[in-house]
Amino acid sequence: MLSSRGCRIAIMLASALAGAGPAVAGGFYLQEQSPKEIGRAFSGGAAAPDDPSTIFFNPAGMTELEGVQISTGGTLLFIDSVQADQGSARTVAGQTGTVPIGGSDGGSPFHRVVPVPSFYASARIGDSPLWVGLGVSAPFGLKLDYAPDFFGRYDSLASDLKTYNIQPSAALKLGDAVAIGGGIDVQYAKVSLTNALPNLSSNDPDGHYSVSGDDISVGWNFGILAKAGPARFGLHYRSRIEHKISGSQELSGLLGPLAAGNGTQNVTAPLALPDIVTASAALTVTLGTRLMATGRYYNWSLFQRLEIIPETGGPLRKELRYKDSWSIALGAEHDFSDRLTLRAGAMFDKTPTNPDYLSTRVPDGDRTWATMGATYDLTDHLSINLSYAHVFIEEQLMDRTDGFYGGAVDITMLSHSTGNVDMLATSVTARF
Repeated sequence: MLSSRGCRIAIMLASALAGAGPAVAGGFYLQEQSPKEIGRAFSGGAAAPDDPSTIFFNPAGMTELEGVQISTGGTLLFIDSVQADQGSARTVAGQTGTVPIGGSDGGSPFHRVVPVPSFYASARIGDSPLWVGLGVSAPFGLKLDYAPDFFGRYDSLASDLKTYNIQPSAALKLGDAVAIGGGIDVQYAKVSLTNALPNLSSNDPDGHYSVSGDDISVGWNFGILAKAGPARFGLHYRSRIEHKISGSQELSGLLGPLAAGNGTQNVTAPLALPDIVTASAALTVTLGTRLMATGRYYNWSLFQRLEIIPETGGPLRKELRYKDSWSIALGAEHDFSDRLTLRAGAMFDKTPTNPDYLSTRVPDGDRTWATMGATYDLTDHLSINLSYAHVFIEEQLMDRTDGFYGGAVDITMLSHSTGNVDMLATSVTARF
């Protein structure tokens, strides 16, 4: 059971879940749902249905795909992230002055290679105006691990968040110019997080906190695709998914009067993932040349706070004050031959995180993408897609103070965060 002095420890869980996301995405959303789309910086979005990954971006686009089509692939993320201590310190109630936390910069916390898989399949039902499809993707996720002596260890050490989204979908062609489509999102989320805990004396070794849990919840999505001459327009809505993470937490290594907080108990934590609205346009300007643009809106403002409900005791709340965010992407592609298409794009992606609530779990900032890619038709029925992207992440300065044990210990984190990301993506599309 958590004592009142241990309340802040449980609130660290709220901070951890709120920050469970990679540096390459807004909040903890993963953009990398289509290796082909990466090559044009996701500018195709809801209006460029040229392979089965349209199931994720706008299921109505399946009506542009003939027969049975299957696309499978993945993206490898190479993330460079560095935290630099700017004078992080601790204070203890009743004592004057501050004590430097000390420790290393934690190293690069992200795994050397982070894979993001995807799978999509679509099929027209005979000669009817009906299509069905299935998408399997990982729309949210993170895996990082700082060194045990990281100066930010009281904020985070290890984080592992996985989501798996299964999306059965259907689309209906209403005529030559308009189609609609939608799907159900069955999503599994699993999280495991750790951080150190300060004891009352800086001479004592740290305590330790870990939590893990999972959940399965359901959402939905719906889109429309319209054509007018050489132009296509798409609009897609993906609903929020409200998880109720259930699991357990363990506190250990607390000494003296804090020792009563050691132990294990069950916890739950509601976790709402945002609504996403996508609007796209694609225009064929000359034979074989296409221009694309996409804007997205993310309803992250619904994520104002996170509530932790222990098995015993009252609920604990952590204010997050996420902001609504947006992204805008432009891209172009050209068919250089009957078999080879080259593409490129750029995107600006606004972070939803609040500067007053930055965390080393998410070294997050506004992101600018530069991408390129290619598709080569090996045969009339088999294509390979290759893409590369570099993501420039805005530097961030963390300046926040967290209180532990009812204010008995205050930890002030001062950190300068820098980083960038490289991506290599590939997929194979088969048509039957």
